[in-house]
Parts: sequence; structure tokens; C-alpha cells
Amino acid sequence: MHDFCFKRGKLYCENISVASLAKKHGSPLYIYSHATLTKNFRQFDDALSPLDHSIHFAVKANSNLGVLRTLANAGSGFDIVSGGELQRVIAAGANPSKCVFAGVGKTEKEIELALKKGIYAFTTESEPEMVRINKIARRLKKKAPIAIRVNPNVDAKTHAKITTGTYENKFGIVFEEIEGVYKRAAKLKNLHLRGVQMHIGSQLTEAGPFEKAVRKVAPVAKRLAEKHGIEFFSLGGGVGITYESALESGDAKWWRSPKRRNLLTPAKYAAKLVPLLKPLGLRILIEPGRFIAGNAGILVTQVEHVKQTGVKNFVIVDAAMNDLARPALYDSYHEIVPLTQKSGDHLKKNQISSDVVGPICESSDYFCKNRMLAKVGEGDHLALLSAGAYGFVMASNYNTRAFPAEVLVKGSQAEVVRKRQPLRHLWASESVPKWLK
Repeated sequence: MHDFCFKRGKLYCENISVASLAKKHGSPLYIYSHATLTKNFRQFDDALSPLDHSIHFAVKANSNLGVLRTLANAGSGFDIVSGGELQRVIAAGANPSKCVFAGVGKTEKEIELALKKGIYAFTTESEPEMVRINKIARRLKKKAPIAIRVNPNVDAKTHAKITTGTYENKFGIVFEEIEGVYKRAAKLKNLHLRGVQMHIGSQLTEAGPFEKAVRKVAPVAKRLAEKHGIEFFSLGGGVGITYESALESGDAKWWRSPKRRNLLTPAKYAAKLVPLLKPLGLRILIEPGRFIAGNAGILVTQVEHVKQTGVKNFVIVDAAMNDLARPALYDSYHEIVPLTQKSGDHLKKNQISSDVVGPICESSDYFCKNRMLAKVGEGDHLALLSAGAYGFVMASNYNTRAFPAEVLVKGSQAEVVRKRQPLRHLWASESVPKWLK
């Protein structure tokens, strides 16, 4: 987490103390680092410089307008999966012609919108979808640019809920059938066969699965270029991050970890794949989300109570599973640190096994269980690290809880990029039937 670190015992985002932001804007509070977003994007851009390439940030990872504009300014395109995401990209001031539109269930209205806005390509997931896009393009008197998604049947060995590249998953065309599908697609006169795409899963921490998939699909991509004139080969996204010991050391030396040293980086990714891709002569697209945004954000929460049962030490906080769903949904790990670091906090004798839990009436409303943490009390604040991807975007209003605020920090500047949702907005579009009055 390059721009979150402790300075003189206080957690900072770039040049601003996190505690000052929590005091000003309240909690729960998402905080994003402009510098980290930009640096992470540039790591990929630099690593792939030997290739004709473009990077398309996966909007589903973090769709805040401030985040999207930051990445658009850095030169990013966008990987979208809904008409709403396309309209967000446009609202952020980005160019729709740098968007690729994925997803297995695009509606006719979404396809029509994307064609009218002039997106770079649809990632087509099935033959029925291909026929639908052709029909709409014919009605609009347009040629629809598409890339058909091939499912390479490569098991990425990631979490079952985020794997996408095997025949057990709903995505893409079976590898053995892909060339036949392109042959049939070529007969649809309102399609422009612009590329081919694959994606094998998310949160991959080794280059091996990527290399295996590229070795399998690259020869097909070459044949498709020769037969159908495709222009690009998209590798999808999936490069993971560390969720453990994610914090830069600053003056907290104990946060260093071998897991950081062994992490898959864009440079390691490129070292394995560039030699396989360069001979193709195709433009290479990648669609990272988590790697760019994950460690660029934190969720700040306040301790409401500490409850001891004799068996458990419960740290009850004001954030909940509606604010950050990943632990409840995936049993995922987020590093949790106090905003103020006291001398000796890292020593086991000064820590206590704790469950950090939220106020929602569900047993799944927790952020960690039985984790050794520094002792905290009512009114203290904690930071849940690595919350910049699949954090706010998965938030809900469950238990009639308002969405948290979001803040973007750049150097010594901070701006609210989403206001805290007023509670009355939660039922503003509802009404009581006249016959109940």
C-alpha cells in the first residue's frame, strides 16, 4: 500500500492523517489515494511497453467518478459490464471509445446505448448474444465491433466464486469451438470481428495460470488474425494483491512480510507473457481492477463498544457487512490496524484475540475472527486495509443503513467524492398505497 503508512505513530494517506479525515467526515469512511491509483496503473503500462497495448480498468472494482477520472487522466480505458457503468465512465469525463463491454447478459437497451456511444468493442459471451448484437446493429445501420470470449478451460486455482476460466463457469465459448464460432460470426454482416478475449479468474498471485492460458490461446489468436483480420487479443484481468501485511512499513517495521516480496507484480507478469505475445503482432489489452484499486483504498470505522463474554473479545464497530461485503461473502482477509500506533502494539503481550464485528443482525457480519489485535476501546478508530476494490461497489442499504462517504486524497488535498447518503433518501422513491391510508 504505497501511499498509506505510519508517520510518527499516525496512519497517513499520502500527506494527510487518516484520523483528521475521520474527524472531519465521520465514519464509516472510504479513503482513496490518487498517487497509488496512478502508480499502479503506470506499473502495468511500463511493464507492457514492449507491446502495442492498452489497459482497461475494470469499473466493477471501483466505480467512483473521482477514481475513474484519475485513471482516465493517466491514460486508462475501461472494462464495463453494464449500461450503467458505461454512463458512469462518460459522467467521469472519459472517452467511451476506450471502453470494452463484457458480461453474459447484456440487454437490448444496453447494446443499443453502447453502439450509439461508439465503444471500442463488445466482449461477446455466446452465439445468441452475437446474433442479438448483429440484429441491433442492423437496425441502427451500424457495424458492431466484437471480440468473442474464449474459455480456455484453465483452472486458476483461485476462490471458487471468482474463477472464470473453466467449463464449470458461465463465461465464454468452449475452447474447442471458438474457431467455428468465428466462422459463423463472419457471416453476420453487421459485426466487425475486432478481437478475441479470455479471462481465467481473479486474485491470481502466480504467473503460471496466465502463461498456461496464453500458450493455449495465442496460436488461435494468430489464426483468427490471418482468417478474420482481428486486431487485438485481450488477456482479461486477474492479477492479485496482498491482503496480509499490506501496509507500507513507514516507521512500523513489523508490517514487512515475505508475502510482499513474493507477490506477482506487473513486471513479473510481463516477463512471462511478453515473449509469447510479441510475435503475434496484435494489440494486447488487459483489464485489471483489483491490482490498480485494491491497495489504493481503506475503510475507516469507529469502535462503538468492546464486549467481552469470557470466551470472546468482540470489537463492535460502526461499519458493517453492508459497507464491505467481502469478509461475509468470501471469508476474505483484510488487515485491520488502529489509526494511532502505540509503542509495543506489535508485541503479543499487548494484543488480544478479537472478533471485529458490525451492528447488522447477521452472524456473518464480521471483518475478522480470533485475530490478535492491539487493544482498543470505545471511540477509537480502525482502518480496514486493501478496501479500494470490491468495497463500496458491493455496498447495500441492508438494515436501512446509509452508504458511507468516499474521499479522494492527492498529496495534501482531500475532497469528498461521494457524500454520505442521507437516510431519508433510502425511502424517497417508496410510497404507501392509497388503499392503506
